[in-house]
This record gives sequence, structure tokens and C-alpha cells, in this order.
Amino acid sequence: MSSIIQLLPDHVANQIAAGEVVQRPASVVKELLENAVDAKATDIKLIIKDAGKSLVQVIDNGSGMNVTDARMCFERHATSKIRQAEDLFSLHTKGFRGEALASIAAIAHMEMKTKLEQEELGTHIVIEGSKFMSQDVAVLPKGTSFAVKNLFFNIPARRNFLKSDTVEYRHIIDEFQRVALAHPKIHFTFYHNGSDMYNLPPSSLRQRIVNFFGGKTNEKLVPVVEDTEMMNIQGFVSKPEFAKKNRGEQFFFVNDRFIKSPYLHHAVMAAYEGILKDGSQPSYYLYLTVPPNTIDINIHPTKTEIKFDNESAMYAILRASIKHSLGQFNVSPVLDFERDANLDTPYHYKNLDAEVPTIQIDTNFNPFAEDKPNKLFSTYKKVEPTASWESLYVGVKHDTEVISGGDAFASSNNDYTFENNGFTFENEEVTSSLFDDDEVEQTVHKSYQINKKYIVSPIKSGMVIVDQSRAHQRVLYEQFLVNMTVHHASSQQLLFPINLFYSATEMELIAELQQSLINTGFVFEESNTDHIVISGIPVNITESEVAAVLDQLLSDLHNGIPENSFSQNDTIAKSMAKSLAVKTGAYLTEKEQENLVNGLFACKDPNVSPFQKPTFITMRVEDLDKKFAL
Repeated sequence: MSSIIQLLPDHVANQIAAGEVVQRPASVVKELLENAVDAKATDIKLIIKDAGKSLVQVIDNGSGMNVTDARMCFERHATSKIRQAEDLFSLHTKGFRGEALASIAAIAHMEMKTKLEQEELGTHIVIEGSKFMSQDVAVLPKGTSFAVKNLFFNIPARRNFLKSDTVEYRHIIDEFQRVALAHPKIHFTFYHNGSDMYNLPPSSLRQRIVNFFGGKTNEKLVPVVEDTEMMNIQGFVSKPEFAKKNRGEQFFFVNDRFIKSPYLHHAVMAAYEGILKDGSQPSYYLYLTVPPNTIDINIHPTKTEIKFDNESAMYAILRASIKHSLGQFNVSPVLDFERDANLDTPYHYKNLDAEVPTIQIDTNFNPFAEDKPNKLFSTYKKVEPTASWESLYVGVKHDTEVISGGDAFASSNNDYTFENNGFTFENEEVTSSLFDDDEVEQTVHKSYQINKKYIVSPIKSGMVIVDQSRAHQRVLYEQFLVNMTVHHASSQQLLFPINLFYSATEMELIAELQQSLINTGFVFEESNTDHIVISGIPVNITESEVAAVLDQLLSDLHNGIPENSFSQNDTIAKSMAKSLAVKTGAYLTEKEQENLVNGLFACKDPNVSPFQKPTFITMRVEDLDKKFAL
């Protein structure tokens, strides 16, 4: 029997490896940016076209490569980062596998230009699908430039699985943020379709965060600093009142490498226990420095998962550090009833030396000098004497007639008329009854609220039980859909416009959704690079709910906006209905209960909520009879 096991050709093996390393254009961006950082570059440019599907180019001023290294870097498992297996536990670079460039070159058209600083000429290499097309000598500046064109050109199935340009561009932004936040001392520039999206000069960590997420971020940050034998913690967490619905601004960096760790995230949430609203997520930018031999990075090709030697100790240190910082800046409450907050030393003055206060003396002051008498003004108000009681009746005419009996007075028309200074007052006879003529209508409760969650309303065949939150979602959802598709909704003008600050990516989302939001009743006065000004809001939204509604909408659309206009309106209507619907646990008056039940059954599809969950159930009298028969 002939052998059936064969060694795969290199280009097939590279395409298989590319399935793990390169999942979308954002994966190419990550690998090329990390290589530029490893080359000790101080200026890195990222150029994107069509969300990376047409072009991903990274230009750096790093160390560059000679001719041999330029050719060798495209081979599988060829790397300059490690030499032996023990080096995996003393890593100081981003990459170490030697698979990225070979995998990218196997599924794209790739062009590389590189030159060492001490050499006069550089190397220009062109590769298409793992095939070397050309290698020439060229006049180039110091550093390296990688241009990846037509990604997945030879794997059409993979290309068809890519999402819309908006979604792929958002993934590229995420990868760019992770690398740029980890290295604030490097100058990063980002261009998309010829537009300058980010220009991040070398700065401090705080300034880099503000450059990414807007100037309003500065007042949200609380610094976290802790230095122990096991780990060093630096970074920032957000104040509880600025917590968001989504988890977009949560970053962990271990030895300048972005990681995802649900365990450490739980430590952060434990530090915020009791001071966060339900469902809210705090923002954090935490940089952990640990000995390289205490972590294992070689778990997944994306290198975003790390194993720690002593996770429980790291959990305790991280939780205590964040809790300490929140307490130090009076963000979290302190249960010390005898403490006077006015006597606390401000955080910035903790290590400063005390200074002797300066005293200013007026040398010209003479206590024996004659002063001019000041005129005293009394605040005493003179009270006018009150006239006697007889003066109240001066000028009053009694149009009366003395009856012969002498013991009674009768006036014409049975009233007394007092004329004083031109005013006439009449004393009319008022008769009242203990009982009204109309019958008192007995109040009948048509609906009841159970556990502030369900509304029970009787019907002919039994009763209907309505989930108040889902029912309100259905009512609002259909209202918003009608406003966006049939006619414009009315809006209420604000006396003082609202300023809302967002990051650059969130501002792009709002710009794409602006017309749909206008149709729901929002009025945008102006839109800047980092904030919007709203002068009008829909009539069924209060001013305090605007920020929460837009935050929820941005959270729901974080993974992309549907390209179909109806799907886009449907998504917006669902998000706003979920934000504004009455919540479980809210008390409703009898009138509100009745309006909600009537509004639900006036909908086109009252049976389910916008998220396809039942809004009500009916219970017949026969069902109740069966219950009692048991």
C-alpha cells in the first residue's frame, strides 16, 4: 500500500497559518504596527484605504533591515526576537513567532521597502501570494515600509466573510488604539482614504488618552499608582458617574502589551462595588509591569491572552489599588462619621513641606489718630400709629329702613351694601347641602400592579397579565418607527442647549446616524470634532435622559450600522425604546396602567416586544377553576 501522508507545500502551509494570524484587515494592522514598535521606531504612519481591503501600509523610521534579513523575514518561523525556547519566558518584544509576515504575504500582494541607517541604498521586494516577483535596490529613507494590497485576493471565500467597511474600519481603530496607548512616547499618524484621522505626538500617558477620547476625558480620570514586589501598577480609572453602558474604553496592558483578562476585569468591578449603577461599566487604562518569567504569552497567535503565575495575588493587589485611589480622591464614600473632610490633606499636598505663613503689616497705621465721625444710619423703621377701630366705618352708608317693631333691620333686596372709596361689596346668601344633587360615582379599579412589574387587567373571559417594561418597549418602538419612516416627530426646544462630548469614533457614528435622529425629534445645533450641541429633543424624552439614550445607542451600534436604511431605523428605534421604556420596579398610577395597556393593544403587533419576547399572557376563568379544583 502506498503512503498517503505528504508534506504540505510552503504556500499551502502559509495559507493555513494565515487563517489563525490574519482574520481581517485589523489583524494585518496589528502585526505591522507591532513590528514597527519592535524596530524601535519613533515615528509610525498608518495608511488605510477602503477599510484595509484595498491597502494597509505602515511606514516607520526604525532600524531597517539589510538585504539578507529583508528576504529572510518572509520565511516561516524566521524571527529576530528569540533564539531558544527559554527566551519565551524573558520576552521584551511584541512578536516572537515569526509567522506574521509569511502569513500575510501568502494571501495578499505585498511590497516592502527597507534600509539600514548606515547604508546608502535599500531593498525593494514585491511578493504576490508567497511568490517573489521582484527584488531591487532602491534609494530609500531610513526605516521600513510595508504595503499590503488586495487582502484575500486568492481566497475569495475569506474575502466574502468580511463585514462592511464601517465594521472593518472600527476594528482597525481598536487595534490602532491598543498599540498607540501602550506606547505614548511614539509619534503615531493615521490616514484613512486620504483623510488625517489621528495625529498623536509624543506625550504623557494622560495626554495620549485625552487625544484619543476627547478633551472631556481629562476630568473623568482618577490616577492609580501602586508599586509592589510582585507587580507595578500605573494608569487611570474613571469616576463612577461617568460609567457607560458599553465596555469600549477598558484597557489592560501587561509589559506594554494589550491583553484581555476577565479575571482582572472582575477585580476592577469589585473595587467599584456599591458605587456603580446596574449595567454600567467603568472606563480604565491600567498598565501592569511584571517580571517576564512570571507570565506565559505563548497561548494564542493573537497574543491577547496571558497566564499569570499568581493570579489571586494580582487580583487582590489590583482591587485594593483601585479602591485606594477612589477613596483618596473622595470618589467612594468613607464610613468615618467623626472625620472632618475640611481637615483632610489634599492629595497633591501630601508630600510637600509646611511653609511659614507670610504676614502683611500696615506700617502707617496709627490707632491714636483722630477719625472723622461717621454718620450712623439706623435700620429702625418707624411704625405709623394705627387708627382707631371707629375709622373703619367712616364713609359707610347704611341703606336701611327701621321696622316699626324696632328690633330688626330689613334692607331692600335683603342685602347689605357697603360703599367705600368707590368699591362695592355684596353679601350674597349662600345655601349649601350636605349631599350633592349628582350621584357619587363609585370608583372601580380596572387594573392592578403586581410587584411593580406586571399589570393585571380583567377581561370578559378572565384576565390579562402584561409585562410593563416589554409592553412599553413595544409602544415606543412603533412610535419611533412611524416618526422615522412616515413623518417627522415634533421636538421640544431646550432653554439651554446640551453639550455632549464623545471620542472620534463615536462622533463618526453620530454623524452617520444624524438624519435618523433628526427624524425622531433631535435638533442638532452644531457638531464639532469632539462634541455635539443639542438644542431640541423628542417630546417623550426628558433632558436628563438624553445622554443615557445616546450612550445606549452607541453601545448597540458599536459593531456597525446596518447599511439598509430600514434596518438602521429599526436598530435605532429598538435601542431608544429599550432606554426609555419604564423599568421593572417602577410604580405606575392607575391612569398610567390604563394608558399603557390601551397603548399596547393599539399596536400593530402587541404580542411580542421589539426583541421578540412575549408582552402579555391571558388567564381564563376556566384555568382558575382548574387551579381551585386541585
